[in-house]
Amino acid sequence: MVKLDSAVQRYLHQVLGIAAPQVRPWAREAELPYFLRDAFQFNEMDLLGHPVLLAIDRKTDKPLLGEVRVQLNKVRALAGQPVLYCTSALASYERRRLIEQKVPFIVPGNQLYLPDLGIDLREYFRYRSSAVAVTLSPAAQAMLMAALLRQPWQTEWQPSAVAAALGYTPMTLSRVVKELTAAGIATPFTLGRTRCLRMAQTPQQIWEQARPMLRTPVKRSVWVHDGLASVGQPRLLAGLSALAHQSMLGEPKWPSYALSPAQWRAATQAGVDELPEATAGACEWQLWSYSPALLAGTGAVDPLSLTLSLQDNPDERVQLALDALKEQLPW
Repeated sequence: MVKLDSAVQRYLHQVLGIAAPQVRPWAREAELPYFLRDAFQFNEMDLLGHPVLLAIDRKTDKPLLGEVRVQLNKVRALAGQPVLYCTSALASYERRRLIEQKVPFIVPGNQLYLPDLGIDLREYFRYRSSAVAVTLSPAAQAMLMAALLRQPWQTEWQPSAVAAALGYTPMTLSRVVKELTAAGIATPFTLGRTRCLRMAQTPQQIWEQARPMLRTPVKRSVWVHDGLASVGQPRLLAGLSALAHQSMLGEPKWPSYALSPAQWRAATQAGVDELPEATAGACEWQLWSYSPALLAGTGAVDPLSLTLSLQDNPDERVQLALDALKEQLPW
């Protein structure tokens, strides 16, 4: 396996047209706390006349992106120069998070982002999965996440049972099985007369593989007077309300709830009207592309859908809370 520092040298030579920078061990690495030296290998190089540190991932498990920013800021404060996060692959949502947080990074062969020097070079993006980067349908997304959240975890599951619990027709079930199979997420097999799916990886690995194919479940949001109870709708916390319920994030000013397409139709038939803006006594209703009730008895939407619905939120506090939420997943 080619070492990352060598790959960095070749990539910079190719994309910048400069002589391959000489990479050398950083003389001050011993001054860093152990947890930083354990997480990264630190090398130094000169790039376009500027000294730059390379913080190269030592571990195969991806660190939390919020932690990467905090850790590299500590190193930068000591070194007094840009610190470039170096890793072999980043998913699209990971790149977006790092760019939003102004974290310099390099993925050899794919992208160089160094805002201190005004550099943002993008070529193609390599995902951890070899599957074609497609977008799963809302039904396929809902069934996959329902399967990932099952306890105890089982590598083999019966999609017809999940489809029935979510109210999907046999035609939708057939389409979902084809989608998950084509995406390389699951392998179909039969057990007697029952069609089953097998997922060979761990839930965390499957989530990371599928993540580029998933989208926020929120189709749009509306403001209404808080009348869910009056129209017989369950109150499932969503958005910032759900995140506050499951983390140290403060409660938002306006409560937020999630509704399925069927629930929204029932609410409008019961006479619930949209408000032009938030007013006293109002709440936010998120209209989802699939049922938000993937987990029973929690009072809130599931953590995977919640993560997808807030992944583009620019508030750093929200992203840190999402990182903390990831640690609570039953994996």
